[in-house]
Amino acid sequence: TNTAYLLVAAMLIAPFAGPAMNTAIATAWGDRKLLGRSILRYFAALAVTIATTWLLSLILRQEIPTSLMVDSSQVSAVAVILPLAAGAAGALNLVQSERSSLVSGAATGMLVAASLAPPAGIVGMASAVGRWDMAISGLFLLFLQLCGINFSAALLFRVFGLSAQETRYQRGKKRVFFSALAITVIALAGLLTWQFSNSPNLQRSSRAQRANAQVQKTVEQVGLAKLVESNVRFTRSNIQGQDTLLSVVYVQRQPGVTASSEEIRDRLTQSIQTQLLKQDFNVTPLVDVNVLETPASKQ
Repeated sequence: TNTAYLLVAAMLIAPFAGPAMNTAIATAWGDRKLLGRSILRYFAALAVTIATTWLLSLILRQEIPTSLMVDSSQVSAVAVILPLAAGAAGALNLVQSERSSLVSGAATGMLVAASLAPPAGIVGMASAVGRWDMAISGLFLLFLQLCGINFSAALLFRVFGLSAQETRYQRGKKRVFFSALAITVIALAGLLTWQFSNSPNLQRSSRAQRANAQVQKTVEQVGLAKLVESNVRFTRSNIQGQDTLLSVVYVQRQPGVTASSEEIRDRLTQSIQTQLLKQDFNVTPLVDVNVLETPASKQ
């Protein structure tokens, strides 16, 4: 429906916070049985969400990605910060549940679900409309979230004294903790390596922001016009073999500039494309410059 508040509502009921935090608890405790069951619940919840969104997309005859889908599928270069924060918040809520916790349970569940619900929905919907590039981005985010949440939460649980050596809990084993944490770190490092080596597919959000800053800087350097507004984004359409970065720029001629609107547009278009190519964004920059004229003063 391309409605933001429904996405927020979906986060509130998404069944991800429990399995994700149980996985972190099992890692910190070194409980192999609990770890296996928690991971199974986690992927079962993801599978149900993906299957539901896929089926509903077919029933509702969804044929193209919505703007909300496109926005949610674009990965930032600092995407790993969200799951690390979500895992830490969840652990703080659980270990401080008997005292006044800084993080409420509802906020914790919302934060964890905010990490997981949108990419899970993207995978199902993108698969239904045949946008496999968006589905891959969603899967990348899902695995990144699980590893990030598990890493930060498990470490925080250990800091607060949760370990395999407690007398009241006999199933925990130290080697399971170290093995699970090592696997999490290796997987997290592998995902981040894939993200930064697969440019710009898994860094589109950050690349668009950097490109927008470069566009504004170029307009200022050319000096023929003042920037009114610039909008830089990766397009919704999927042109095979081409990462299209669309820049729509609105400018107003500088006082005293006598060049025609066509000349200003051509100069700015060429300069912006040249600068974006020099930045090695690994994209095909398409630039549309619009020269706006101020109203003629009344005689």
